[in-house]
Amino acid sequence: MKFMSFRGIPLAAVIALTVLGAIHAYQRGGSGERRNQKYFREMQSPADSDPPDAWEEAEFAFARLRYPAFSGGGGGRGGGRGFGGRSSWGTDSNTGERHLLEGVRRLTRVHTRSVEEIIDADSDDMYKFPWLYAVEVGHWELNDSQAKRLRDYLDRGGFLMVDDFHGEYEWEVFMASLNRVFPDRTVVDLPDADQIFHSVYDLDKKVQVPGKQYTYSGRTYERPDGTVAHWRGVYDDKGRVQVAICHNSDLGDAWEWSDSPDYPEPFAGMAYRIGINYIVYSMSH
Repeated sequence: MKFMSFRGIPLAAVIALTVLGAIHAYQRGGSGERRNQKYFREMQSPADSDPPDAWEEAEFAFARLRYPAFSGGGGGRGGGRGFGGRSSWGTDSNTGERHLLEGVRRLTRVHTRSVEEIIDADSDDMYKFPWLYAVEVGHWELNDSQAKRLRDYLDRGGFLMVDDFHGEYEWEVFMASLNRVFPDRTVVDLPDADQIFHSVYDLDKKVQVPGKQYTYSGRTYERPDGTVAHWRGVYDDKGRVQVAICHNSDLGDAWEWSDSPDYPEPFAGMAYRIGINYIVYSMSH
């Protein structure tokens, strides 16, 4: 499959076309977020309407991992609500993924479904999808069974992208569960030359992508000890990135607010490029 890179087209123009088009079919509700009716019916009334092609068979679907929340003490922000209620795993859903999916449709030839999937950490449904996205993993807590299932999924060729966690405390919470998944592997900084940064866009220079808070704080970071963005990962024995780790950045917020006039395009553009690169990489490696 040949993918269109569009390196010569300003991403700002593409994002503008994206958000003025089909995205407005599911604009935000009063809470600032929209949620897929199949999974969030109990949280929002009346339920949202999905686009006509919502459940068509496609090459790619955005699968979001629903995980149990960390129940320990410390400086975390997540509540101990586990799988129920509105917990950290659902942050930015589903506006963030639907905005990104519109970008994937416009910038690649990947046949992409317009509606996301929610995959429980306890479910074997994860094996149906080449890509999983987990947000705010500074608040997750996988048990041994969930960690074993995720490891098996990744070793079979699956791909996990984690995003939107900040500072050393959240890193430690994240690593406590990741070490259950990979007791035998090490997290490393991904080199700029890695193929994951060149699958569609050449991303030799990356910037810290802030969340919506940047528009009123002027800070690209959320924690005083999280001022430097890290692009890390876990490799398998063949050199394939199994887990892509975006630490001290908030790509999900950038996707979600890419249609907001006060959210800067350079950050939104970088978030789209990274997300698209990771998706194409996950489907081709």
